[in-house]
Amino acid sequence: MPPTLASLVHHSALKLTVRAGEDRLDVPVRWAHVSELADPVPYMEGGELLLITALKLDAEDPEAMRRYVRRLVKAGVVGLGFAVGVNYADIPKALVDAAEEEGLPLLEVPRRTPFLAISKAVSAAIAADQYRAVTAGFAAQRELTKQALTDGPQGLLRALAAQVDGWAALYDASGAVVASAPEWAGRRAARLTAEVERLRERPAPASVVVGGGGPEHSGPDDRHDDRVELHSLGTGRRPRAALAVGTASAPGTAERYAVHSAIALLTLTTERSRSLNAAQQRIGAAVLCMLLAGEPDHARAVAGDLYGGLLDAPFRVIVADATGAPAAAGGGADPFDGLTEVVESAAARAGEAVLVVPEGDRLVALVTDGGAAVEACAQYTATLESARAAGGVGPESGDEGGLVVGLSAPAGPIAAAAAYKQAEQALSVARRRGRVFVEHEQLAAGSVLPLLADDAVKAFADGLLRALREHDATGRGDLVASLRAWLSRHGQWDAAAADLGVHRHTLRYRMRRVEEILGRSLDDPDVRMELWLALKATSTE
Repeated sequence: MPPTLASLVHHSALKLTVRAGEDRLDVPVRWAHVSELADPVPYMEGGELLLITALKLDAEDPEAMRRYVRRLVKAGVVGLGFAVGVNYADIPKALVDAAEEEGLPLLEVPRRTPFLAISKAVSAAIAADQYRAVTAGFAAQRELTKQALTDGPQGLLRALAAQVDGWAALYDASGAVVASAPEWAGRRAARLTAEVERLRERPAPASVVVGGGGPEHSGPDDRHDDRVELHSLGTGRRPRAALAVGTASAPGTAERYAVHSAIALLTLTTERSRSLNAAQQRIGAAVLCMLLAGEPDHARAVAGDLYGGLLDAPFRVIVADATGAPAAAGGGADPFDGLTEVVESAAARAGEAVLVVPEGDRLVALVTDGGAAVEACAQYTATLESARAAGGVGPESGDEGGLVVGLSAPAGPIAAAAAYKQAEQALSVARRRGRVFVEHEQLAAGSVLPLLADDAVKAFADGLLRALREHDATGRGDLVASLRAWLSRHGQWDAAAADLGVHRHTLRYRMRRVEEILGRSLDDPDVRMELWLALKATSTE
């Protein structure tokens, strides 16, 4: 505790006597300052014990003393020490009354107690308090380090919450709470997600102080009136995590040491994790290459326990492409940042393994079928697509404005290459349709007709049928309609002729004319298929 007026009064060597303001002696003293100026306020910072002999004061003038004391109180002076036996044998009644009126503690300093002794006592008490704070800070640092080594971030948060007599929470890169202490703190921390998101937009390191959650959160385990500090963690362009510390009031020196120690330890853990992730990413690239080469056994041997049961259970392949993404200022932006954070965070919270491998302008990921990572990917791309539809380029800063994602059907290690091809096909369809995300299963469950809307297909169809349309335009027959009817009836002459309302011999003649004009035989199944697709493609216009 810093020195207070009460501690100085109880200091046996100083022999101080309280003459006014006895109920305000518990105020901390920041410094002891001697000034005989009639107006020392310009030289005050607040929190001082002012020591005077009234050398230049008319201490017996009530009005002058009221003005003097009023100025001191307004400047934040916490106490006034008056030396008796120098200019005045006793403290004048005018000064005592003014101090009582303003509630300013007034201490009588006996002649045998020099002001220097009081200054030394205050200085020594401040130094002792700082030493205790530093010692407590080092002890807290040791405890936090011990807990971090033995029980990870959760243990560190428990120790930090105890040190600050409050609560603490750790957020991942997506802004989700991954650990908190005590147990009730998770609910409080979850309500700060919006503030964490705003903090993530600022370059690390960054911090902000926020207030409570509001009167609707008033349970015994919901401290909505606390003071919360948010600190970003990480040294990169964008923070990779955040720490929240909630306390009833601003932390003291010892508590501040504990908070800073926690930030350093968690940042070190985060950066170490980045290095480990880079190494794991290289292993993941090798595992992926082996899977795509049809060597699942070798892939399992290299992966070991790194990816849990991911390679033994049905998984899906995500292929993301960002060739159309705009380059960010400085060239340091990764267009896959958002998607990677969302997928990895969702998998971590669900206890799922995930394999993520960057491939230049592409990102490939293996995720558990039916797991949280697949759902997170779908939700993220849906948000991205909505933002584009509304005129924006992305849910955050726009780095992912050209992102397109394809998702394969469920597959196992033996079929990894086929799943990769499926994801590529889904991605290709997504790009042609102007979509952000397409699942391969959607293509298989739907119709091929939407694919015919491609401009290249339409151009092919127009070229293939142009000669027949030009023939019909002369009024010499209806070859296009006859061809459509014949193909729709699988070459059955009577049924097709009945649909057209003509004799079957007329229909036979028209089909011979089609073959002559096109120079292709309708007996060839490939020709019939191409003509049918051409008719369907032109009918979608």
